[in-house]
Amino acid sequence: MSLLLTVILFAFIGAIVFSLIGLISGTDETAIMVPLTLLVILLGAPPAAVFAFFMAAVLAKHLTHAVPTALMGIPGDTTAVPLIDHATTLRRMGMPHVALRKMISGGVIGAFIALPTAVLLGGFLGQFADFFKASAGIIFTLAAILIAFFSKGKWVSILMILPFAFFIKSLNLISFSILDKNLAISFFLGIAIGPMFSDILIATSSSARRSIERDKAKEYHLAPETKSWRGYFPNPLKILTGRQKFFTAITTFISSLTFVFSPVGMTSLMGEIVGSRTKGTYKKSTTSLTVMNGVTESTYIAEALIPLIAFGIPLSPVALGPASPLFNAPPVYSVDPINNLHTYLTSWEFFLYGAIGLIVATLIAYPFSMNYARKASVIVMRLVSQEAIVAMFIGLACLLAFHEAQLVGIVLTFTVAAVGGLLNRILGMGAGVQFMVFYASSWLMMTIFGI
Repeated sequence: MSLLLTVILFAFIGAIVFSLIGLISGTDETAIMVPLTLLVILLGAPPAAVFAFFMAAVLAKHLTHAVPTALMGIPGDTTAVPLIDHATTLRRMGMPHVALRKMISGGVIGAFIALPTAVLLGGFLGQFADFFKASAGIIFTLAAILIAFFSKGKWVSILMILPFAFFIKSLNLISFSILDKNLAISFFLGIAIGPMFSDILIATSSSARRSIERDKAKEYHLAPETKSWRGYFPNPLKILTGRQKFFTAITTFISSLTFVFSPVGMTSLMGEIVGSRTKGTYKKSTTSLTVMNGVTESTYIAEALIPLIAFGIPLSPVALGPASPLFNAPPVYSVDPINNLHTYLTSWEFFLYGAIGLIVATLIAYPFSMNYARKASVIVMRLVSQEAIVAMFIGLACLLAFHEAQLVGIVLTFTVAAVGGLLNRILGMGAGVQFMVFYASSWLMMTIFGI
């Protein structure tokens, strides 16, 4: 099979799988993207196909995550949380379908603006790659402090950087003494599934279970389905007003440049800026939703692409989370020495294969969401158990950890998941901080303790 057909095939798989996953509310991007991307890499997919798979997955996930967000008022994933208030406003006005159309149309536009912007900026910043590579240890440490400062548990996240680095290094030394090799995938998986695993631990604890118990099941009310276009594939440019297209273009371009900031933070910030300049409840909510979902796409794409193209080391929250396997997936990819997509693809190839991934995802996820959102939501709510989805991804994590280090890998994964997940859920030390500390741990321990 030719490379181009392989790329299209993997993009198609990514779009289909993540279009379906996006319909399931509450799914965490890192927890689902890391195991599946690792699986694709370890199965031997070529770098171009891996990248197209990831790009298609990102866009498809963020298009269909709009369905539970708009129609049911529950966030499709972490990045959908800032959109809930405006989506709820339109749902109360009897127009959840309008919210959905605006959100996913803004997402498509944001994705195709972010791709060329990120490629150009990554190429420019590549001039400084040698400096960043030589100073990686201290850069990771400073970045961990910066990300921790802007996380939910600001000061406690900063205070926990050194203890968590000590914890990571200790586990690494123990596993090295058993296997005579350093592990990475098991650490990634542990941090990625940590929040999900901590929920399971809390649910099994007689003392902690009370905090998550509910008296009755939640009720959701779906509005009737309406359609205002002909044919199967609507034109996203016709769904949005001129003002909405203008604001989406400006905000997604700006957010593509700020690749070191949190996607959730940038989504909230841009939504507030645009909302404050728009009068009228309906116009404010529809315009803010359009912009915010566009920024969700642009930040994810830019934060994965710019560090990949420019440095080959993960220097953004997305690169440290959902996109981390693109940088480090031993024994296929590594950051020390740098041997990953940065090494194998040129800027032009990043643009070409990224565009293929986005186009395939748009052709699949966009019309699906526009035409069948309500029907799909009903099927998911009635037939799909969220507990089963959690179990599936934890099972996949076990498979990948066993592939790397047999029983040691599985024990290590769940040890990291337990500690990291509880730090995340209880203290607010996010996965981005934990991933950054993982990369900085060797430098920190060598500098402070000489080990």
